[in-house]
Amino acid sequence: MSFAARSNETSRDLPAAGTLFRLAGRLPLRVLHRLGAALGWAVWLSSPTYRRHLRENLAAAFPDAPAGLARSAIAHAGRAIAELPRVWRGPREDTLALVREVIGWDLVEAARRRGEGIVFLTPHLGCFEISARYYACFAPITVLYRPPKRRALARLVEQARAGGNLRLARADLGGVRELLRALKRHEAIGMLPDQVPGGGEGVWAEFFNRPAYTMTLAARLAAVGATLLLAHAERLPAGAGFRLALRAPGPLPPGPPAVQAAAINRMLESLIRSCPQQYLWGYNRYKRPAGAPEPAGAAPGAGDRRC
Repeated sequence: MSFAARSNETSRDLPAAGTLFRLAGRLPLRVLHRLGAALGWAVWLSSPTYRRHLRENLAAAFPDAPAGLARSAIAHAGRAIAELPRVWRGPREDTLALVREVIGWDLVEAARRRGEGIVFLTPHLGCFEISARYYACFAPITVLYRPPKRRALARLVEQARAGGNLRLARADLGGVRELLRALKRHEAIGMLPDQVPGGGEGVWAEFFNRPAYTMTLAARLAAVGATLLLAHAERLPAGAGFRLALRAPGPLPPGPPAVQAAAINRMLESLIRSCPQQYLWGYNRYKRPAGAPEPAGAAPGAGDRRC
């Protein structure tokens, strides 16, 4: 089970989750980050599966990584959850105040001057929720997301995340159509390119030295004439806020979906290496979803179906 999924399971058991969420959103970010670091270690200690995923994923990406990297990643994973009430519930002014520095905004302005839509690829790195909220302070953006299975929790998430210029599109055929319509309006869309897609919606491509089932949707959407940008918001020390960085990775290489998916994974690897302690290494990136084929060269049944 992934860190985020485990946190969702915990949220289902909380009474009056909406009220608690709103109260937590009033706490200073530095307090939430301190609580989040403790939460990260609590999940680490309580979940053998989470520990295994984090250790294996880190070892594959950084075989000679110092022990301090794992400890920092555990704390940052908790901060990623604890900061959500403040990031989701805050008004426009709060979002602008939390983002203390922006690097590469000229890339956004150039795309808008050209009349192009923008495809933001935001991996599970740093505060991946605030990037879209920051952009929505200036222009419309539609974000692809996979709702929690519990309806009550799904409503809470949708109410907290959406609003104003920020729209949500579910990870299904209807949601993909919404993304295409947004790009045709020359608007921006956002997605988590390192999220494991459903069976039949991806291809196997290497990601940090291991085959990972990788979505093809990002490359297909970028091919409609939109500008492709990588985005991540790095947490600043002591709850000071976030540094939002935007990069233009250049055009994807021509070729079949597997070639383009591999190219996107290489882009993500480069981005993650710039701030590895803030990546969600405990996320089960290498699972094989139901309906997906075995990766080439894998022994039968080798795919990890657990989430």
